[in-house]
Amino acid sequence: MNEPFDAVDVIVAKRDGHRLTAPQIDWVVDAYTRGVVAEEQMSALAMAILLNGMDRGEIARWTAAMIASGERLDFSGLSRPTADKHSTGGVGDKITLPLAPLVASFGVAVPQLSGRGLGHTGGTLDKLESIPGWRAALTNDEMMTQLEQVGAVICQAGSGLAPADRKLYALRDVTGTVEAIPLIATSIMSKKIAEGTGSLVLDVKVGSGAFMKDLDRARELARTMVELGTDAGVRTVALLTDMSVPLGLTAGNALEVRESVEVLAGGGPADVVELTVALAREMLDAAGRPDADPARALADGSAMDAWRAMIAAQAGDVDAELPVARETEVVVAEQDGVLTTLDAYAVGVAAWRLGAGRARKEDPVQAGAGVQLHARPGDRVRAGQPILTLHTDTPERFARAREALVGGVVVDEAGSTTPGPLVIDRIAV
Repeated sequence: MNEPFDAVDVIVAKRDGHRLTAPQIDWVVDAYTRGVVAEEQMSALAMAILLNGMDRGEIARWTAAMIASGERLDFSGLSRPTADKHSTGGVGDKITLPLAPLVASFGVAVPQLSGRGLGHTGGTLDKLESIPGWRAALTNDEMMTQLEQVGAVICQAGSGLAPADRKLYALRDVTGTVEAIPLIATSIMSKKIAEGTGSLVLDVKVGSGAFMKDLDRARELARTMVELGTDAGVRTVALLTDMSVPLGLTAGNALEVRESVEVLAGGGPADVVELTVALAREMLDAAGRPDADPARALADGSAMDAWRAMIAAQAGDVDAELPVARETEVVVAEQDGVLTTLDAYAVGVAAWRLGAGRARKEDPVQAGAGVQLHARPGDRVRAGQPILTLHTDTPERFARAREALVGGVVVDEAGSTTPGPLVIDRIAV
């Protein structure tokens, strides 16, 4: 079959800083998905995009081409408006768990197509799979039925959504091009737009435990994604949120589920509650429920009712005991003083090394592994006071987890620290 373009010409155009045309973009994404453009050619193009960037039109077209590589879901037959949330990932980021049922309790459908964790950031599906019986894989029909009847679903994305992204995502990982903002934005938004939601709220993390360490780059990514969603007809807003300290008091699968249930019961750590409510307000506003009071739904039990219905609908035993790690080890303060540093990345790597995360997609995870926090930055602690508890089934992992925490947990005799705001900025078009 004669191809309308030559891959080398497309690579050279972007290498030399030119704008790719719409037909070039449509062809190269399709041809790569079909295997006509070789892996090494797409690697070269990804690097050229990393170095020379793309403009708003190119990014929108690339996103459309990725969507066109697969199926699109259609929620227009539902009796409820739809709202979705996407987080760029962090440490202790269990917000999806209380957020989806909370928003659903106001008559909004929340289709959360989620992923598994890789490296130091946890995956929502891994967390929920610590609930006995719960299943992540649903057919499209099962998902639609659950959205209509329960209002919230958290499940794995089907292989039919943006297959070009799945192929390109794996390539970026091994070619040093993960950081290209146009490719991050198109990867996230192609799946979210193909998912068919009417509105989308983005939680773009910034700080040591986030994918984006730098505020300016996080803001650029957020703006790019908001523009992409808006251009595609999806009402989109982004919050920039702090990820220099872990969210809540747990990092690890069953540990985070337990904490999420505390939030749904009207308790839980203040920062998790604050961010859950802030994102819920944005989602409810975008879905046409501006007067809804999410804080009230956490207090009066209606969010908990929606959680129980959502877990049960996916065969989870909502009353079962959650897994507990077989071994624990406590990290204590070495001196009196103020806890000035509790670095999110260090805690995330420690949790990962304890067995809560995976280095490769096929690795298993331990449901009970992770890190529990007993103090927050700014707290005054005494020598010997517990700061963290490490949890794992395999105690030989403790040494490497402790190594990850060196320099990440700092107690200063004369120190003080004032935490910054959790929600740093709001970005809308």
